[in-house]
Amino acid sequence: MFSQFNRRASSRLAGGIHTIRGDKPLIMGILNVTPDSFSDGGKFSGLDAALQQVELMLSEGVDIIDIGGESTRPGAEPVAASEQIQRVVPVIEAIRQSVGSDVLISIDTTLSEVAKAALDAGADIINDVSGGRADQTILALAAQTGAPIILMHSQGTPKTMQDNPHYEDVVQEVLDALNDSINAALKAGVKKEAIAIDPGIGFGKRKQDNLDLLAHLDRFVATGFPVLLGTSRKRFMGTICDVTEPSELVTATAVTTALGVMAGVQMFRVHDVKENRQAADVAWAIKQFRRAQ
Repeated sequence: MFSQFNRRASSRLAGGIHTIRGDKPLIMGILNVTPDSFSDGGKFSGLDAALQQVELMLSEGVDIIDIGGESTRPGAEPVAASEQIQRVVPVIEAIRQSVGSDVLISIDTTLSEVAKAALDAGADIINDVSGGRADQTILALAAQTGAPIILMHSQGTPKTMQDNPHYEDVVQEVLDALNDSINAALKAGVKKEAIAIDPGIGFGKRKQDNLDLLAHLDRFVATGFPVLLGTSRKRFMGTICDVTEPSELVTATAVTTALGVMAGVQMFRVHDVKENRQAADVAWAIKQFRRAQ
């Protein structure tokens, strides 16, 4: 369950509920087995390349591998469940055969059919960028299997989310929307301790919205639900740093990871594991030292 954490360790309890134990922030490594993701599309769509990337991330200290078969970049077209399953299931099965249970696996999808196939293949966690809105059956699936679920906020769909997004009070509006997703999950039977939330940086947000959310991460932490932060290589940071190539935003991403740790964020979804593992560990050490004073 998300109430307890332990780096690179998982176990199944009675009823199929997964437990993650420990305290330190978790690094979730992104593995997009897609041809069109914004930063690494096509790089890991082959099985061998995907497994090599998993081995690299493991060597760099990853805790969770987040596998997605559908790009959620702005303007992306939806991908059918059958196609997503064909992309992700062989990779999940190969990871389990290769490294066993040494790493947690999350399935990045909004569709219950894909989530079920991924869980059956060995995934541990559901990561739903729609917050359970795209396919509410995914909430019932999480309840039935006991799989933890991450509920993210997004405005619109990936195809339309950057078409003029607008908020009066982005922090409160995102909190309210996440609360609706939480209540829907609880009503479906998902246990409170199996829910985490994600403010959805870059998903239907303007630059100022993303900055406002990052400046108030403590309000999301204050909900009592574990928070996942996903800023990795996001375009809004490129406008600040005056770069256009996503791969040049590794340092910028690590800065947000360190800030997130200080705010109490527990999980960080990133492309670059080594750099963000270091940023999280140093920030965590500073935070622990301050607590001991």
